[in-house]
Amino acid sequence: MKRFWKDAAAVADEGGAWRIELDGRPVRTPARALLLLPNESLAGLVADEWRAAGETVDPRAMPLTGLANAAIDHVAPRPDSFAEGLARYANSDLLCYRADSPDKLIAAQAAAWDPLLRWARRRYDVDFEVIHGVAPVDQPQATRDRLTQAVHALDPFALAALSPLVTVGGSLVAALALYEGAVGVDEAWHAVSLDERWQLDQWGSDEEAEKAMAAREADFRAGARLLALLPAA
Repeated sequence: MKRFWKDAAAVADEGGAWRIELDGRPVRTPARALLLLPNESLAGLVADEWRAAGETVDPRAMPLTGLANAAIDHVAPRPDSFAEGLARYANSDLLCYRADSPDKLIAAQAAAWDPLLRWARRRYDVDFEVIHGVAPVDQPQATRDRLTQAVHALDPFALAALSPLVTVGGSLVAALALYEGAVGVDEAWHAVSLDERWQLDQWGSDEEAEKAMAAREADFRAGARLLALLPAA
């Protein structure tokens, strides 16, 4: 899309929501719904993305707009279905699958992942099956049920924000810990990217691998940024 507007503004809408206007005309999502944001802070940053757009609009440079579009077009019409897709990670959380060698990687995983599992045990009164290896293991039913309940309690904007955190990182526990403020985004990213960074350190990297990892990190941090702009858990 070519830029056709001179200025973008966040404008208060009815019911406490905020809309984005381009030269006085409201922005719509790809599905043609009004782009309505839940608070002024988020609306202001989304308006900033539109102001900063170049002559040819690059969607990757507008991550908050993209997540807001997803919340409105894809999550809000079917929140339970969307939440269920994220909740499935409760049974296959990255943090429960540990390396069986070398010792340095085993220790690094324990240092980064054990505190997150301890937090989840306290927060949700659950337990986890942790194995060394890649053979699939089912988590206790109570664990799956309680983490699923936590995901289903979220509104469409929080679910849209949680989506890249879970799908990029592979850990529902780390995403929920970030949502609830138990960890910061740097700590969460360090945890979920540990295996990948270890492999790059051991076997060497290349430009394509670095670009791919940077793109995943950008998506992860965009989700975290949106969460930080929503009401506290």
